[in-house]
Amino acid sequence: MADPNLGQVTATVWEQVIGKTPNDNIFDSRAFFFSLAGGGQPGLKKGVGFEGRDAASGGRVFDFTFEYATNPNFRSYSEFETLDTSRTDVFDAARYDWKISAGTVIWSDLEELRAQADSGKIDLIASKMENGKQSHITDMNNQLLSDGTGNGGKDMNGLKNIISATPTTGTVGGINRANFAFWRNKQTSGAQTTSAFDNLRAAMRSIYNQCSRGGMVDTPTAALTTRTVFEGYESLLIANERYTVDDKNNDGQGAFANAKLKFKGADIFYDEALTTDHLYFYNPKFLKLIYLKGAWMKMKDRIEPANQLTSVQRLFTVANLGTNNSRRCGIVSSIT
Repeated sequence: MADPNLGQVTATVWEQVIGKTPNDNIFDSRAFFFSLAGGGQPGLKKGVGFEGRDAASGGRVFDFTFEYATNPNFRSYSEFETLDTSRTDVFDAARYDWKISAGTVIWSDLEELRAQADSGKIDLIASKMENGKQSHITDMNNQLLSDGTGNGGKDMNGLKNIISATPTTGTVGGINRANFAFWRNKQTSGAQTTSAFDNLRAAMRSIYNQCSRGGMVDTPTAALTTRTVFEGYESLLIANERYTVDDKNNDGQGAFANAKLKFKGADIFYDEALTTDHLYFYNPKFLKLIYLKGAWMKMKDRIEPANQLTSVQRLFTVANLGTNNSRRCGIVSSIT
């Protein structure tokens, strides 16, 4: 006999729900965001390579003060020669505007009431809030990987602008790089000569050393790239691979653990949202995500509109990405 509607089993037996929270089927690593924000993502280490987030207690904009010239009064003199007392400007500042990234999480009274107590398979409101938080992070990560011109210029400044593949053009922090060589990031091509990635390690060595002071001080601590380049770099290490067996688990290791991949001490990782095959070297001392105190992933109070049976919660961040020393940042561009 045909079922008149849902059927006897559906009408008499509850579904068995496995797990207490929805399983994430959408969000990628957002690796660049977490590297600046100080970890918090599984697989991303906290420590020297990361944590480039700082708070500002207020201000119309924020500045990075820097030195940009030496004092030319210092040179050799004869015994009674008059010392040069000319005044010399050696300081200036890069200036960045605040940018607002925000969104809302909305649910109806009906949604909330239907999912109350044992009727809810999951904590619906908490799960919606967590999705909103992760969506907020995804949006900021995408902005931070871009060039800052998105959404009519309302987006945060991005990696493609600050560490540019064409560092003699463009403006960063109000400073025109065409006019001031000291404000240009380091750049070299990673294009192949005869075989895939045959110039990658040499290009990485060059940029790493150029970004440092004498190859030893203020070196890059992080290297961000695409999965294609990440795997290409790993393929260059295969000749040095060592096979080991863990005595306890008897596990044979036939490849490097991704968490162990480094270059001269810099942690190498990839971000799925990065679409151009570049490799960016940086140190969070010189590439910083500055946020307004009280406006980092800030959750506002729940609002119930007067004319709707709904609730709204707002989540926002006021921040921007900036550099205080462009030449300590570098890019291996157009890697093939």
